[in-house]
Amino acid sequence: MPRVTFHLARADNGVIGKDGKLPWHLPADLRRFKAQTMGKPMVMGRKTFESFPSPLPGRRHIVLTRDTGWSAEGAEIAHSPEDALALAGDEVAVIGGAEIFALLLDRADRIELTEVHVDAEGDATVPGFGTGWREVAREEHASEAGRPAYSFVTLERAA
Repeated sequence: MPRVTFHLARADNGVIGKDGKLPWHLPADLRRFKAQTMGKPMVMGRKTFESFPSPLPGRRHIVLTRDTGWSAEGAEIAHSPEDALALAGDEVAVIGGAEIFALLLDRADRIELTEVHVDAEGDATVPGFGTGWREVAREEHASEAGRPAYSFVTLERAA
């Protein structure tokens, strides 16, 4: 089985997205996401893939979709979680959305989470990560320039 790492930003109230976009703009979070996923295969849902203006450079885009007729330039298509992980190989970055996180949660080894300290409005949510996970790193960032405070948190599956 590949090493599966989730990468997501989540508001205090569980929101991860609104109308196919992030409900906040945190440049440091985007830089962290890029650094952590560069060179890795990324598994995502169709809506997440379609939210990008174009495929992200330097990464493979494995799109997990139920739609057998869907295709897009730059996307490798999988129709089951098993197929997506098989395409990915040894290490995979799972980047969303909410349905994909739910489908693959039992296979995740690590979570790279940005806790955005705001109650955001949105239409995509992910429940908190509690039992079964242990925090191994945390980096706090204060609110500035009208942006909310946030924390970079690394969780690993508890033994």
